[in-house]
Amino acid sequence: MSTPVALTIAGSDSSGGAGIQADLKTFAASGVYGASVITALTAQNTRGVTGVHPVPAGFVTEQIDAVFDDLDVGAVKIGMVAQRDVIAAIAAGLRRWTPKHVVLDPVMVATSGDRLLAPEAIEALRTTLIPLADIITPNLPEAAALLDEPIAVSEADIAAQGQRLLALGCKAVLIKGGHGTSAQSIDYLVTRDKLVALPAQRIATSNTHGTGCTLSSAIAAALAKGGEMEVAVNFAKAYVTQAIAEADRFSVGHGHGPVHHFHAYY
Repeated sequence: MSTPVALTIAGSDSSGGAGIQADLKTFAASGVYGASVITALTAQNTRGVTGVHPVPAGFVTEQIDAVFDDLDVGAVKIGMVAQRDVIAAIAAGLRRWTPKHVVLDPVMVATSGDRLLAPEAIEALRTTLIPLADIITPNLPEAAALLDEPIAVSEADIAAQGQRLLALGCKAVLIKGGHGTSAQSIDYLVTRDKLVALPAQRIATSNTHGTGCTLSSAIAAALAKGGEMEVAVNFAKAYVTQAIAEADRFSVGHGHGPVHHFHAYY
């Protein structure tokens, strides 16, 4: 029996709570072997991002080819991609190696509020990567930014934005409700013929660093293990909700601390 493998293509978080580091922790906690392609180095901590150093597109290509040439990758998660040429390199790699599942988290803004995606890269994200994705996982502000529309405030608005995002070429959209203000944090899975609400009690904590990375990685992990999309999304929602609920068992940093990826183990 082969070991399930998931690949994260994302930026590195020097404080360990988001990005590549969060993805690999999530893969491990989900029983999946994790590989990584680093698209950018960031200088950041729980209080914010102080620097971003992009990895050259050619070296991103080398990393992708090295992983796929040797490992049987069951799913790919794509996170922070800050430059157009890197987006083009990733898209070319995906077309070359045709992985079974692609999860795209369109990371534009860090939990701290720092913008991570260059404005000129947004159009490349829309036209080059989204059409290759099985599912994209924007939060409410990111969904609005991708469509150049106001942030959705009602379920009907969210459903409509989800359909417009599907029209960009992906197969499913998970619009995350963490930025809402109600007692429940409701994510919405939107497909061509279905709208599925995924509610969870909103948890009062400031330790939410890396939640988006963690959710998308958990989806990729479940897909790598052979799960169907709706099952994978439900697993990921439950996993990240518990990781947030257990986050206050940590005392890490002085800002938005990390979630507890290994809450089931210690």
